[in-house]
This record gives sequence, structure tokens and C-alpha cells, in this order.
Amino acid sequence: MSIPQSGGGPIERHEQLAEYLADGCKPKEDWRIGTEHEKFGYCKDTLKPLPYAGERSIEAVLTGLRDSYGWAPVTEAGNLIGLEKDGANVSLEPGGALELSGAPLETIHETCDEVNTHLREVKDIADKIGVGFIGLGAAPEWQHEQMPLMPKGRYRLMNDYMEKVGTMGRAMMRRTCTVQVNIDFGSEADMVQKLRVALALQPVATALFANSPFFEGKPNGHKSWRSYIWRHLDDARTGMLPFVFEEGFGFERYVEYALDVPMYFVYRNGAYINALGMSFRDFLKGELPALPGETPLLSDWADHLTTAFPEARIKKFMEMRGADGGPWRRLCALPAFWVGLTYDQTALDAAWDLVKGWDADTREGLRIAAAEHGLQAKVNGISMHELSREVVAISESGLKARQRPGAGGLVPDETHFLNALKDSLDSGNVPADELLARYDGAWEGDLSRIYSEFAY
Repeated sequence: MSIPQSGGGPIERHEQLAEYLADGCKPKEDWRIGTEHEKFGYCKDTLKPLPYAGERSIEAVLTGLRDSYGWAPVTEAGNLIGLEKDGANVSLEPGGALELSGAPLETIHETCDEVNTHLREVKDIADKIGVGFIGLGAAPEWQHEQMPLMPKGRYRLMNDYMEKVGTMGRAMMRRTCTVQVNIDFGSEADMVQKLRVALALQPVATALFANSPFFEGKPNGHKSWRSYIWRHLDDARTGMLPFVFEEGFGFERYVEYALDVPMYFVYRNGAYINALGMSFRDFLKGELPALPGETPLLSDWADHLTTAFPEARIKKFMEMRGADGGPWRRLCALPAFWVGLTYDQTALDAAWDLVKGWDADTREGLRIAAAEHGLQAKVNGISMHELSREVVAISESGLKARQRPGAGGLVPDETHFLNALKDSLDSGNVPADELLARYDGAWEGDLSRIYSEFAY
């Protein structure tokens, strides 16, 4: 999850809220790729999740990365809660999952090198202390009580609030992991087209990357239980944002949506001030009960934008949020998938032509069916398998058009990063299908084998 934002003076005009988003517009030559991924840590001998502190712990992994690989520490209230280096961050999810928020990079080759380097560093430290890490969309066996809340003020506030809205908020915080990619936009019109494509095709990413068929020790009836959890989190801040497809949508309309998302907190002087359920609109008027008479800073607006969790969202860039955490190959496939679709105009136009006739019910139906059935989903005559095949082909054409070579020019473009997805299209099976086949077959229902066979 996001770290506190910084910079920016007081908000004195309503227009500054949309201007903040518009300031993210960049010329195409400055577009970058930011890959984020989360993974669960566990003790190798007990197969239990890591505590925050101790000999085998999240703190020990962070300390090892700091001391052995030159990461700078990030602390809160005296606790080591993250690391920074070269534009990248390592941070903690509420239940102790470890996240890499990668630096903004020019090519998939570079972002995949970054992922590979990070996982090698983490494995080196983890092996020394008897710890493992695994990429899944949801914790396969662990109960809520086994996953201690990490020592971050933001998480303590969210944890209390989550029980009052929806049914799955605390499960999301502690027991889900994702892989995301952040992309840039060039103008308001470009943002609109990209966000519409992103939301409409997020179910394709959910299906192709589905990797959470187990929960609390048994199959859960879904290919992506993580997606199910997000659907039952908090209707005020999640979902497919039907208004994005309405005539006249732009930065200002997104501002109005975000203003209606209830607040979590205000960050001041290193502390999180409880503003749970309060209104940013009241904050703009100096009427926030948590800080009476005080009006927000731009950094408060930036923080607030991180507390809306739709399937795709905008800040000064766009986040694609529909995929489960997964195996090593797919951590590079996700940025390739979305960059191919959105960074070449011909591919973006083709993707929009594919989805522009869908209504809100179709988009939501695909979202639900993708979580339940993966590539076997069918909605209103749309086959997810065939749709995914067409979308991956468009992405591949976009990557070819980008002509970004790697390996010193030996690799002509970035299309090979889609190979993991093309394998799924050929077989009809996504990672969840492979896990279920092993569970029903060679594992004979012994889910503990998932750790040794699928750890990084």
C-alpha cells in the first residue's frame, strides 16, 4: 500500500484538485513503466506467516536488505517499515506481505531486470534466516489471527474501519497479494481512453493472472479469490466506475468521485490522525471534525487518492489493479500486457474498439465471471478465452510497434514477456488451474506442498 505523500502547499482553489491529476500528463517520450508486486513470507520449518519482529521476521528481511544491498531505511515511530533506493521502494502490506514498488523505467526489459534483482536479493536474505516467499493472490491456509498487523498507523486505522463496511476488508489487508503496473498518460483525452480500456479489460487480467483458488486450507470455488475479496470490501471505494464511460468524463469528474470516497486519515508530523468516514469536502471547507478549522494541503489530497481502490485508478499516473500475485514469469508479463495495450496508439484504438460497445452490466459480469471461472468464463455471448486471445494479440502488436530492444540489441522487442500468457491461451489453463490440478492429483489434498513447489 502507498506511503505518505509529500510536497505541495495549501489547497486554495477547487480547481487545484483536477490540476493535480492533470500535472501527471507527460509527452510520450517521457512515459515510463512502474511495476509493483507483493509476496507472502513464511517460516520454512513451520510454514507459518512471518511476524514483524524476531530472528525470522519481516524486520529481519528488511534489515538484511538494508545492510547487504544498500537500501536506505524508512521508519515510523521507531519501526523499520520500508526501504528506498534508486527510485524504488520496498514496503510492508498490513499482514506482512513484502512489496516492491519499482522505479519508473523505460522498457519491460528494465522493469523485469529490476524484479529479478529484487527477488534474488530477497531470496539471499531469506535463505540465511530460514524464510521463504511465495507469490499467490491469497494466503492459501493462514487464518486472520495468524497474520499480525504490521506497525503502521495507517493500517491500525484501516483495520478498525474495515469491520464497519463490507465483509472482506480485513481479509484484503492481511491475506491478499497483487501485481500491478503503473502507466503514464499524455493528455486528458489520452487518460480517458486508457482508463476506459483499463477498466473494461481488467477482467481479462484477472482471468489470465488468476492464482488464488485456495483459502483457509481448501479450494474456495474461485480461480481468483483475491478478486472476490475486493468485490466485498467497501462499495464506496472499489469497483468498475461506470461513470468513467459517460460522456464528458475527465479529470474533474474523477475528482468528484474521489471527494465522495470517505476519508481514512490525515498525516501530520509523522502521525496518522483518525478521519475515518469523514468527508474531504468538509476538509476543503475547514470543517473536518478531526482537524477543526484546518484546510488540506495538496499532500493530503494525494494521500486521499491512495484510499480509493477501484479496479483501475488515477493519481498522477494510472494503476492497473486487477491481477493476482503470482509466479516469477508473470511478474514481467503484467507490465508487458498493459504497456502493449496502452503505449501504442494503434493498439489502444484496437482495444477500445473491442470494448466500446459493452454496457456496465457486461463489464461487471466479466469481472465476476473472471474471478470464478478464469479463462472458462462466459458472459453475454463473450468467451473469456477468445477475448483474452484477441487482447493478448493486440498487446503483442503494440509491443512490436514500440520496438524496444533488450539484451544489448539481441532481443528485438518486448513481446517475449507475453509468453507466459500465450502458454495459458494455448492450454486454456491459468495458474489457479495448475494449482488445483496438483491439489487434486499429485498433492493428494496436501496443500502444504504449495510452499516448496511454488516459492520464489
